[in-house]
Amino acid sequence: MLLHQHFIDNAKRFGKKLAINDFTTNRELTYHRSLIACLILSRFFKKLDQGFIGIMLPTSAGCILAKTAVLMSGRTPVMINYSTGAEQNALYAQKKCDFRTIITSKAMLEKIECPHVDGMLYIEDIMAAITPRRKIMAALTAALPASLVKKLVHQGHEDDSAVILFTSGSEKDPKAVQLTHRNILSNIASVTPIFGFRSEDKFMCTLPFFHVFGLTTNLWLPIYHGMTMLTYANPLDFKKVCTIVREHGATFLVGTPAFFWGYLRKSEEGDFASLRIALTGADKCPDALREGFKNKHDITLYEGYGATECSPVISTNTPEFNRPGSVGKPIPGVQVRIENYATGEECGPGEDGRILVKGDNVMKGYFNDFEQTSLHIRRGWYDTGDMGNIDEDGYLWHVGRLKRFVKIGGEMVSLVKIEDILEKFLPEDSHCCVVEIPDAIKGARIVAVVTTPLDEKAVQRQMAEHLPPIALPKIFLVWENLPKMGSGKIDFRSISEMAREQLTRKVIA
Repeated sequence: MLLHQHFIDNAKRFGKKLAINDFTTNRELTYHRSLIACLILSRFFKKLDQGFIGIMLPTSAGCILAKTAVLMSGRTPVMINYSTGAEQNALYAQKKCDFRTIITSKAMLEKIECPHVDGMLYIEDIMAAITPRRKIMAALTAALPASLVKKLVHQGHEDDSAVILFTSGSEKDPKAVQLTHRNILSNIASVTPIFGFRSEDKFMCTLPFFHVFGLTTNLWLPIYHGMTMLTYANPLDFKKVCTIVREHGATFLVGTPAFFWGYLRKSEEGDFASLRIALTGADKCPDALREGFKNKHDITLYEGYGATECSPVISTNTPEFNRPGSVGKPIPGVQVRIENYATGEECGPGEDGRILVKGDNVMKGYFNDFEQTSLHIRRGWYDTGDMGNIDEDGYLWHVGRLKRFVKIGGEMVSLVKIEDILEKFLPEDSHCCVVEIPDAIKGARIVAVVTTPLDEKAVQRQMAEHLPPIALPKIFLVWENLPKMGSGKIDFRSISEMAREQLTRKVIA
């Protein structure tokens, strides 16, 4: 079965139930009304070019309906990042995937000061052009049995592409990831029993749908189970998110550590009393964040691990199996292999190596990029580009991107490990990022970027008790904020470039 077919089944099953409570536009839609809206939109999308249709909309009812309707029309949605460089991202997506039409919003473009891009169609204009006759026809269609409704929309195959998503571009130009209906549905099927998801759950949906973490957990998972989605387009409005969770009884909240830090600071006692699960991913969860939630709300913050190419969940901690510091056990149906980065042999328990993944959740491939697909998928195994190990109890420990290791004096040094040690000696509410800066003489310099001033010599002495001399940061830069991607992930690429420019200016001066 396809994703939009699951939506149709649940729209018929839960007709009068609230499907979307959109706190950005103050709209409430039942499953029945959502089905009618999707049928109207899909009819419009069928008049557009075959193939890809771009979607550049915030986390809202409009985006959920447009995404579902595009699939119902037989087109493939290409999700476009609007949070940073929206115009460039739209043009990049059009060129990379060779399409023209992008569904977006006038209100959003005005807010983010993004100019019109050729091919953009505005959701406001589309909705305004809907005639009473079209509404009546869609309502009559929605009244038919689910089996007939499904025959009137695109059918297709589970191995058809359900979405094109772009990798974060935190290290290089984004790649276009093709995820199929099977990929996403298998991921949902794998995580459902370990978290006990049910239709009564209410999801607090704040993550952007152009990011796979948001797309699967904040859109398709709730739809698959017929849950209520509480959507809010600004995950950085921490106080508002806390208020929505409290007042509307959200049972599930996911986000990056950067977002959870905000929720921790802005929340009050009792705000998260309704939560069954609070899950963080995309970046490493600091011990201080876990401890903060436990102390303030008596909530266990679980950590998971995934990748865009894996739809996304690879492993996660759960109420039954939780080992803080690890990223949990591989989820059912997903195999993880740790491979020695030099020899290719499988590593033993606790031995660091490349993290390889196999399962139905692994992408079809990168669109129009056979070379990169071949480099990353070998004999069915997807090479995540990450380093980690599996302990004797089966827990996966993520130790960083292979590209976040630097070779100094013949030794492989983990920048993530340096960050972990440095965090222990930072002032409260301070954050850090450690990057490698090329050096013509020494080959590489380790630079620590921190968000508050500190006694550098004292911190170096403390870190020296846990790290060898070659791994100690020799340079500290103090910035007000660490650049982040729209998903909340640290933007390592920008930090490295900015640090290099700052140090170059110092040398010249």
